[in-house]
Amino acid sequence: MRDDDPRLPTSPGFWRSPLRGTWFTSVLGLVLLVGITVLFVTGLLSYAAYNPNLAPVNDQTPDKGILGFYLFSWPTDPSWLYRLTQGLHVTLGIALIPVLLAKLWSVVPKLFTLPPARSLTHALERISLLLLVGGGLFEFTTGVLNIQLDYLFPGSFYPLHFYGAWVFFAAFLAHAALKTPAAVRAVRQRRRDEAQLESPRPAAPTVSRRGALWFVSGASLLLLVTTAGQSIGGAFRRTALLAPHGGADPGSGPNGFQINKTAAYAGIDTRETGAEAWRLVVTGRDGRTVRLTRPELLRLPLHSAALPIACVEGWSTADQWWRGVRLRDLAALVGYDGDPPDVLVESLQLHGAFRRAALRADQVADPRSLLALQVNGEDLSPDHGYPARVIVPAAPGVLNTKWVARMTFGDL
Repeated sequence: MRDDDPRLPTSPGFWRSPLRGTWFTSVLGLVLLVGITVLFVTGLLSYAAYNPNLAPVNDQTPDKGILGFYLFSWPTDPSWLYRLTQGLHVTLGIALIPVLLAKLWSVVPKLFTLPPARSLTHALERISLLLLVGGGLFEFTTGVLNIQLDYLFPGSFYPLHFYGAWVFFAAFLAHAALKTPAAVRAVRQRRRDEAQLESPRPAAPTVSRRGALWFVSGASLLLLVTTAGQSIGGAFRRTALLAPHGGADPGSGPNGFQINKTAAYAGIDTRETGAEAWRLVVTGRDGRTVRLTRPELLRLPLHSAALPIACVEGWSTADQWWRGVRLRDLAALVGYDGDPPDVLVESLQLHGAFRRAALRADQVADPRSLLALQVNGEDLSPDHGYPARVIVPAAPGVLNTKWVARMTFGDL
């Protein structure tokens, strides 16, 4: 068969949809230009929120090198900062899926164009397209799997998504630099098919290109409505039908709000959390160490703070009223009477990437940062971290360690 045989995908006549064309592709491309840029920026903010250069336990991504240049100390104000940035990252990413798929569909004939490379420049462009398409599918797929709590990765999600994002965005920037001027001209002037995407023998149209764009927009809106509620909370949570933490609150009462891991899933043995066995070990300056029972903690000055929990999967809770001992007061017990230092928090949880987590000095010093013993006027439930858990304003959920066993204050 010849390359121009209409039975082969290498032939322009094989692709007969009348929807394809420069204008249609350009509109989708400009939407992705804005949307993916926002995704990349909010992704960097999410990464920075882990304070990954504080201690290896917060980020085990190998050989980051210069890719860590943007890191900064994550603030504690406003307390809903991570809830906003990560909620936007996840919700926008899901809403852009129909746009991404429509864009890939609109240009799929170009992937079969022969010869594969007409020159060195053309070959480099085709390679960048492979990185762009492959990277985009990889990032969106791993992101959705993580949101749905399906950890089907050949390794940890965090380094995979981190390096995938850099590869994808580098290819995206190169493609945008080449194509954005032509896309803007096509949208403004409705120019003819400069990119040669129109079929030479189109089938009879069943919908206009504007109608197709409305269809894509409607699909994005549907995903937005059925996902965003997990980040917004309140009555909107019931609309988040596609989100694992959507729907009604899990149970009733003061502890009836969302969690990621149950005590059973984390392997918490109730014999270790009982009054007779559990002790909080706090270590500080010059090895000074105190061991505190839960009743002893309850006799220390207690403080309250209204704070949400926000997780990397994009879900968050409304503000819950937490009550416990300030982290900076615990630091003072072991010799840090002035400005408190960083702290390493360790959980009774035996396995998992975040059974240990580090918090920066500014997070320890914040008066709202607590070793929480109660929530909403009641003792913590086992699933919410009984006998004690950390709660810090604006920190990702995994840094709010549950089932705390040890705290080590000092430079990390």
